[in-house]
Order: sequence, then C-alpha cells, then structure tokens
Amino acid sequence: MANPSSFNQMIITEFRKNGGVLTGRDGKENRTLLLLTTTGAKSGQPRTSPLAFTRDGERLLIIASNQGKPTHPAWYHNLLANPVVTIELGAEHFQARARDTTGEEHDRLYAQMAKELPGFAKYQSDTHRTIPLLVLERIS
Repeated sequence: MANPSSFNQMIITEFRKNGGVLTGRDGKENRTLLLLTTTGAKSGQPRTSPLAFTRDGERLLIIASNQGKPTHPAWYHNLLANPVVTIELGAEHFQARARDTTGEEHDRLYAQMAKELPGFAKYQSDTHRTIPLLVLERIS
C-alpha cells in the first residue's frame, strides 16, 4: 500500500479532478469527505488533508482520530495555532473557523458522528487519548 502521504495525495487529486466526488473500490460514490486546508503551525505553509465529516445543522464536524493512534494528527495542531481554514466540499470552496469541543458538547457530537460513521467509535476504543472533535463554521 502507498504511504499515507501519497495515499492522501491520490485522494486529493481525485477529489479535485471530479468536483469533490470520490468513487470507492466498490464503485459507490463517497460524499462524506471534505478537503481541509490548514496553515502549518511551524512552517506557515498550507497543508491539505482529506477528512471524513458529518453535519450538525449548518456546521461541519470533523474528528482528529489519526486512526486511533496515540497522537493527534498534524492538522489538529495546525488548527489550534491557526483556526481559520479553507474547506473544499464537493465543488464548493469556502473559509471556516475551527473550534475544538469539550465536555458534554464533545461527547454528544462524537456519539452523533460515530453513529453515522461507526469507525470513529473503534478509533476511540483503540486509544487512551480523548479524540478531539472540531466544529467548522463557515465565515465566507
């Protein structure tokens, strides 16, 4: 299998080429991905990551699962340092502000997202850290 960086780049390329539509191995369209572009906390350079998401009304929800690994993904640290991000959702591009959740809000939204995308429940059970859930709210 390709390394994670080249695998992500293949997804990003297909996403952009097809107006945000990805076709999985089973031939079905995947409409639960967005592209998140953050500003590197140390480098100041743009970094794009394909991420699963769900919705809570107008808000988009993303989880910093890092597939249940013991550390947060790099994009999460970028968001903490620079919460204004660019979102590509389908063929649409817009800016959003990311906000980390805590307490009851985190638990409620995480359970909601894990119900829609069950893999996230497994990721939480695979790690000792509390996996962050972030809310993305459109600003432009």
